Amino acid sequence: MNEQTERAATLLAAKLRKDVLVMLRHRGYGHVGGSLSLVELMADLYAHHLRHDPADPTWEGRDRIVLSKGHAGPVMYSVLAERGFFPREWLLTLNDGGTRLPSHTDRLKTPGVDATTGSLGQGTSEAAGIALALRMKGSAAYTYLIVGDGELNEGQCWEAFQFIAGRRLSRCIVFIDDNKKQLDGPTAAVLPGFDLAQKMSAFGFMTQRVDGQDIRAIDAAIDAAKANDASANCIVLDTIKGAGVAYFERAADNHSMKWNNDEIRRATDEAVLALEAQIKGGEQDV
Repeated sequence: MNEQTERAATLLAAKLRKDVLVMLRHRGYGHVGGSLSLVELMADLYAHHLRHDPADPTWEGRDRIVLSKGHAGPVMYSVLAERGFFPREWLLTLNDGGTRLPSHTDRLKTPGVDATTGSLGQGTSEAAGIALALRMKGSAAYTYLIVGDGELNEGQCWEAFQFIAGRRLSRCIVFIDDNKKQLDGPTAAVLPGFDLAQKMSAFGFMTQRVDGQDIRAIDAAIDAAKANDASANCIVLDTIKGAGVAYFERAADNHSMKWNNDEIRRATDEAVLALEAQIKGGEQDV
């Protein structure tokens, strides 16, 4: 990653974090924690790695993203709007009746969404099937699977991982958003996952663990995964739920929150102002 690309990805990350906060404040509720923890990954993928064409969302040569943790739709919608897949005005229709941006991602509603997800665990199987189909077609496209750490309580995930590893689907790169929390509390308290990197390695993946809020580290890990075609690839992202905004990082119930008091609204407005200043400065540098 060169300096110019890093600046572009960092600027995109600030825009995504701001968009997520604006969307959810306007909606009045939503999945903030797991959306913010994925900001840096999404920024790096769309700024540097992902082959995509906003003018032709179903372009056959595109890379695919399967956001298995479909409740993180706000960060997906933010990056799609920033890249021009649809008008930014759509962002304020999140979860409205008849919206093109439902609470969980839906490939039939939103341009740029490749997989309908939200029933946790199923996205892993979808990604395995997509990656196998692309290989059978002789395509060089990558499939990027993004799965949550709490979601890995689902046995279906591990069946799909075994398939991906057993078939050596090296162009299916698995990202685990290890943000340590799920709907009902800390993952270690709900059902200990033990060492996810060790588990994925035992399943046959070349596995890397990186700081999931460090764009340069994420980028280097993706480069290393792309250079490995001998096995399946997994990148465990060591992330913080609600990352980038202290208020949401500290909130005990930051999986899904309601904007129903002055404290959360004030914290959101202050964060948006700070991000707008960061974006203004970043746009001058890029």
